[in-house]
Amino acid sequence: MAIAPTKNADRMEWLLEKTVELGIDSITFLMCDNSERTNLKYDRLERIAISALKQSAQYWMPQIIGPVKFKSFLEQTFASSNTFIAHCYNTDKQSFVLPKSTADALVLIGPEGDFSQSEVELAIARGFKPITLGNSRLRTETAALHACSIFRNSK
Repeated sequence: MAIAPTKNADRMEWLLEKTVELGIDSITFLMCDNSERTNLKYDRLERIAISALKQSAQYWMPQIIGPVKFKSFLEQTFASSNTFIAHCYNTDKQSFVLPKSTADALVLIGPEGDFSQSEVELAIARGFKPITLGNSRLRTETAALHACSIFRNSK
């Protein structure tokens, strides 16, 4: 998962804890056009992740990466062909559904105020599939947790 941090650092800490409990492999924090927070306390995030690992009896410490500028992040080569961008613009989007036993996926979740239109266009040009996470507009951390649970349920 790659996500733009929220203004409130507590929300990102809560999200990290819950996604670690669900078994996420990595989380990258993105700096987007509409990002309001540019710094996180990575030592604190690591302690939260370790605590969540112990609580949930998980054995894999996820990578915590960032901050990374959105455009730089998209210049990478991704191991998975299952790459998605969740956004709120009124364009053609598919519901986020994964085939059973999908090994991996990467979902981009935008900042409060969403990705900029140019960021969405750039991601789609790089092969990311535009998705919707339902009819409601979700908070950043809620959208990320929802996407994580959809992926987990597809395994």
